[in-house]
Amino acid sequence: MTQPANPAASVPDPAADAAALRAATSRLLAAVEQLDDATASKPSLLPGWTRGHVLAHVARNADALLNTLAARPMYASAESRDADIERDAHRSVAEHLVDLRESAARLDGAFGAQRDSDWERTVALRNGVTDHAYSLPFRRWIEVELHHVDLGVGYAVDDLPATFIERELATMARRFAGHPGIAEPVELRTEDGVVWHTGAPGGDSAKPLVVAGSPTDLVAWLTGRSTGSGLSASAPLPALPAL
Repeated sequence: MTQPANPAASVPDPAADAAALRAATSRLLAAVEQLDDATASKPSLLPGWTRGHVLAHVARNADALLNTLAARPMYASAESRDADIERDAHRSVAEHLVDLRESAARLDGAFGAQRDSDWERTVALRNGVTDHAYSLPFRRWIEVELHHVDLGVGYAVDDLPATFIERELATMARRFAGHPGIAEPVELRTEDGVVWHTGAPGGDSAKPLVVAGSPTDLVAWLTGRSTGSGLSASAPLPALPAL
């Protein structure tokens, strides 16, 4: 089946996404429980961040989304966001676990308190981005899954749930569609025949760069978790904008 270029996404089911998020959070917590303080202080797969930085970011992101639900700025400033992560990065694993559990529970409680009409409202995210409130459980699910991978403790992109991969591929294709940081049209092709168009707008004479591979390999590349391993392309892969 061929999917048209950047079709309108179906409206997410925030309750189902919140349930999937709880399962992903449980997997992350189980992984963190296996760490010791020395291991947590070692580099993660994200340049410049230890595993402790990743864990601090995941916890503070939960609080940031709580702010979004309450119509407050996600972060007081970019500087304060970075300072909070740096402040919390060097704690013990036991302290990270308490913070991760408590911040996740606060956010889950807030999601559970939303009425149907609440999910329809527009919320403000970072850098001038707005979205519907019903997008927030999936946005949080993305944070938990990808940063679990970033810990580098045995949970890889190949371990991400298939339903998550399908949703994240669509999300990333939409995110980069028309992005000024991608100078050429890009056609993403999956093994099962689904096609997404992203990058610069295509015209009658604009031949897209065709990038083909499994949904997992495409997601790994689009999210910066691989350099394009496992993909085939009709020309060299472009450098993607930072997320």
